Amino acid sequence: MRLPVAATTLLFISSCATPVPPAEDAGNAEQTVASTLTRATTADGKYISWREHLIDTESVNGGVEIRGGDGLAMADLDGDGFQDVVSVHEDSAHIRIAFGSASPVEWTLMTLAQGDDAKAVEDVAIGDLNNDGRLDIIAACEDGHLIYFENPGEAAKKGPWPSIIPSITRGRGSWLRVFMADMNGDGQLDITAANKGSADIVTDEQAAKTASTTSLFVLDGPPLEQSSWREQVLLRSGIANTARPIDFDGDGDFDVLAASRQDQTLFVLENAGTSADGTVQINTHDVAIDVPSDGDQELTAQTNAFMDDTTDLDGDGLVDLVLSAQLTPADGGQPWLGLVWLRQPASFDEAWTLTKIGDTLPDWIAGLRLADIDSDGDLDVITGGYSGLNILVGAYSGAARDHDDPSVTASDSTGRIAWFENPGNASGDWTRHDISRRVRGMFDGFIAQDLDGDGDLDMVATRGNSGSHDGVFWLEQVRTDDPQRNFQPANPNESRALPLPPENWIESYSGGETYAPPPNTE
Repeated sequence: MRLPVAATTLLFISSCATPVPPAEDAGNAEQTVASTLTRATTADGKYISWREHLIDTESVNGGVEIRGGDGLAMADLDGDGFQDVVSVHEDSAHIRIAFGSASPVEWTLMTLAQGDDAKAVEDVAIGDLNNDGRLDIIAACEDGHLIYFENPGEAAKKGPWPSIIPSITRGRGSWLRVFMADMNGDGQLDITAANKGSADIVTDEQAAKTASTTSLFVLDGPPLEQSSWREQVLLRSGIANTARPIDFDGDGDFDVLAASRQDQTLFVLENAGTSADGTVQINTHDVAIDVPSDGDQELTAQTNAFMDDTTDLDGDGLVDLVLSAQLTPADGGQPWLGLVWLRQPASFDEAWTLTKIGDTLPDWIAGLRLADIDSDGDLDVITGGYSGLNILVGAYSGAARDHDDPSVTASDSTGRIAWFENPGNASGDWTRHDISRRVRGMFDGFIAQDLDGDGDLDMVATRGNSGSHDGVFWLEQVRTDDPQRNFQPANPNESRALPLPPENWIESYSGGETYAPPPNTE
């Protein structure tokens, strides 16, 4: 994932979620997040900790140098009854499949595409696009195009998969997100995708010169034929950042969540039916956000929904949004950046009400996923950080990715994994449970699965910004009668583990500022 924050001056000092304090026997102030004894518990009083297992990294895949783990998706691709993982790796231009088995620690690994076909690949989606009963794959590449792979059936594990780069997606700039859904109700999956126009959009000047679209692709024939692909532009506003199909209004068809990356604004693209010529009719609604005042201070909210998740958090029958946002005081004071949820109003013409969940400052939240982690019947949120940022100016810090930069301290933006415990009333105080915090790590996506069949949810995720540690892994949720250390890494030669940041982290925050990411290989 390229630079995820807009290049504006940001200062963050306040927090919201209540972090669980270290256990009394956790040691001195330099006790790392990983080695601290967990305080998280299940509904029946068991303690929750996490054990890491590697699925696909250079150290376990025979030396394939995959770098920059980004999007991932899971499904049973080969029909053997076990979930498989499709992952994309931006920095090394790899699309990979890890075929699952009866054992969650045994995977068959395969490269689906690499090089120019997968250049700066960012996102992936799975679905039966040709209606043959087998699940296919489509990926979005930031340096150029969409690419479709057709499942060959019994030969799925051997490859190659027949593929096509739709010509109408070439030469269009930068495809960032991709999804599959039946948008026009004809029983055939369609594709929605966000094209931000250029791989690196940082400044307003760059954005003003860039053509960007939120698009729908409908197939009028076999996906492997160029003539089958037809595009309908759904939105031209700002720099497109997502195109996620969601049935917001509960009418049985898919609407689309769209966003402008630079403007930090959201749109609901309401599906108003399909016309006789096959065009999906769209009503565009700007998402206004109502932020309750903080004491006497009025706040405004900005978000570009690069990562989000949905559920009905307040039980009113409407889908709500969980995402990261920036809250800025009206007097121009210091903003807050963290995790929030937006309550959907009764009408798209009304404002969505924002409620804070919490933050991981100075660590920036990249990936997130809703899941009932503690088995108490409500949905919690797991989040992953993005190391090597300077969130005070909206740039990269310049910290190395291929090795632990000695300049990085606990006061800097690092690779943290944490989860926020739902209090039962989603408008109440969520509790943050920190899992791990390392110098290097970009955790862009999570999928909740009970991989080991023990009745609790584990997490499958990708990792970037970490050199040879990049790839795909899963976190085994471990439940015990007594508290254990929060996190057990899979690799003994890991990136340096860190404690939580000091309260005054901003006073010693790294001053590095660059708009080009450091290399991710030696």
